[in-house]
Amino acid sequence: MFLELLYPLVKFFSPLNVFRYLTFRSAYAAVTALLIAFLLGPGLIERLRVLKFGQSVRTDGPESHLAKTGTPTMGGLLIILAVSVAVLLWSDFHSIYTWVSLGALIGFGLIGFVDDWLKIKKRNSDGISVAFKFWSQILVASAVALVLYFTGGSETTRLYVPFFKFPVLDLGIAWVPIAVIYVVYWSNAVNLSDGLDGLATGLVIMALIAFSILTYLSGRADWSAYLGIPFIRGAGELTVFNLALMGACVGFLWFNSHPAEIFMGDVGSLALGGVLGTLSLIVKKEVLLLLVGGVFILEVVSVVLQVGYFKATKGKRLFKMAPLHHHFELKGWKETKVVTRFWILGGLFAIIALSTLKIQ
Repeated sequence: MFLELLYPLVKFFSPLNVFRYLTFRSAYAAVTALLIAFLLGPGLIERLRVLKFGQSVRTDGPESHLAKTGTPTMGGLLIILAVSVAVLLWSDFHSIYTWVSLGALIGFGLIGFVDDWLKIKKRNSDGISVAFKFWSQILVASAVALVLYFTGGSETTRLYVPFFKFPVLDLGIAWVPIAVIYVVYWSNAVNLSDGLDGLATGLVIMALIAFSILTYLSGRADWSAYLGIPFIRGAGELTVFNLALMGACVGFLWFNSHPAEIFMGDVGSLALGGVLGTLSLIVKKEVLLLLVGGVFILEVVSVVLQVGYFKATKGKRLFKMAPLHHHFELKGWKETKVVTRFWILGGLFAIIALSTLKIQ
């Protein structure tokens, strides 16, 4: 909005020229989202308490989690609201990639909202059915993939892998269903990791730092050519979106850190995961996201291995509990130690991922 309203007035007041700079708008999108989260957070928490929108905690998990029963949930609404306002104020309205990313955030957030609402209504941890959730996610992811397929350039369907300068494969129309499953996977991966105070929020912040750099570089012809990565025209504008989302997550983390005053709920975790998958599709970093989000991969793999081992051995468990963060809790690690160490791993994965950019 500011770019459309204020930049045309630069001929009357030259300092308004700053609004054309991507770095300026990105920085203030982050600040705007952060302040919105800070200012609205206490009121939202109190309102959710009054409405008795409390979290239902699994009885088969660590006993320490039972004390969290009733903690306000649906905090992801705060993230989505803060991001939406910041993006509308600071982004370029002509960027299709911004609208796709914001649409993915809101679309997956809506699925999570319905799931959270039913959990609260039923007063247990059962929300919408697995089938309904899955097909709803497929629907939103399909909209994302189809818009990118029909509006993107020649790079859209190409598959890039780290250490290779040129695409290894052009998937053609087959890219669409693969992209759909990929986005749904990431939506659920972040959802699985949202089990401890601040864990998923902090990991998403790490990933967003990496993707802010990736989108900025991918949107510049000079830097993308120098690094040997695909140039995606218009992708640089996603830096505004990424930093707005990061600012919102940092603001939310203020209230979500241990002991959490509010949980993000499925409305937040499904939305954040879906957006990470969407961003990777846009800047052709689908494979690299597997490294950037390495902790999320470990969490999903731990669940798959646990289920497979349980079935193969007729009742034995490979981990004390899955996802992986609960395994370490049951081994005696304090919740804050698990979260901090997983954050460290998340930061390490992000750094390693970024280091591959120059090794092409």
